Amino acid sequence: MKVRRIGAYGLCRDAAGRVLLARNSQLSAFPGLWTLPGGGVEQGEHPDDTVVREFAEETGLTVRVTGLRSVTADVFRLPLTDTWEHTDRIIYDVRPDGGSLRNEAAGSTELVDWVDPAGLPLMPFTAVVLGQAGTPSDVPDDPAGSVAPTPGRGQRFGAYGLVTDPAGRILLTMIAEGYPGAGRWHLPGGGTDHGELPEEALAREIIEETGQRGRVTGLLSASHRHDPAALGPEGVPIDWHVVRVLFRVRVDEPTEPVVIEAAGGSTVAAGWFDSDTVGDLPLTEVTRDAVGRLAAETAHR
Repeated sequence: MKVRRIGAYGLCRDAAGRVLLARNSQLSAFPGLWTLPGGGVEQGEHPDDTVVREFAEETGLTVRVTGLRSVTADVFRLPLTDTWEHTDRIIYDVRPDGGSLRNEAAGSTELVDWVDPAGLPLMPFTAVVLGQAGTPSDVPDDPAGSVAPTPGRGQRFGAYGLVTDPAGRILLTMIAEGYPGAGRWHLPGGGTDHGELPEEALAREIIEETGQRGRVTGLLSASHRHDPAALGPEGVPIDWHVVRVLFRVRVDEPTEPVVIEAAGGSTVAAGWFDSDTVGDLPLTEVTRDAVGRLAAETAHR
């Protein structure tokens, strides 16, 4: 069986350069391994708020987010099960604002401390963030009989791109009828598949939705949107919550955009737009923010 979750974690260092890590307890799927403090994003929760909440629960410290460090994903088989869990992980830089360091009581971690991570048994994603040798996630070939996960509620992790060409035009896609935001122009991208890294998902989505080939040049932001009254493609109400990461993408050799994905998908049109025309389009909220970001980027050149 395949399952999914979204997590937010924080990298916190003290004045001596030590890292604040938590050791997983016997209640964790991976007891004894050290991890960056953090945990699962709740339905409707912004991942920024998740990392602050989880730090307070696991360490007793109040922290503030100072930056977005990275985003990744991994898949592991949960011990003694046939369940393959895919976790999308958003990593922040955080700084303590107050509180007192203490261990979590009866939780998924049992010990928290400022440590030198060298030589400690680390969760693989934590090892990668800290520049240690990590074990890659054991993503299998599709287990026999496995099916894609279908969450009971509409929590989804998506990777999107602020995509431009050498002329400074922005690449946008129009959302199809029957999907949240129908008729509005949106950023290329979409939901990641089980076992897929965010950058891989974005490259795939850009090709499927526009026929363009882009290269990721940076990570810009993490955001979310929660619409408890949203309707799915079949007209069934869903408690829709999407957690999004936004990448900067360049298309070096642009062509006329063509929607390649099969009929019935979430995209009905795609196009390149310059700064004079994009403001007249009906845009999604995240796209308006991205257009503003692009204008600021252009002004500072």
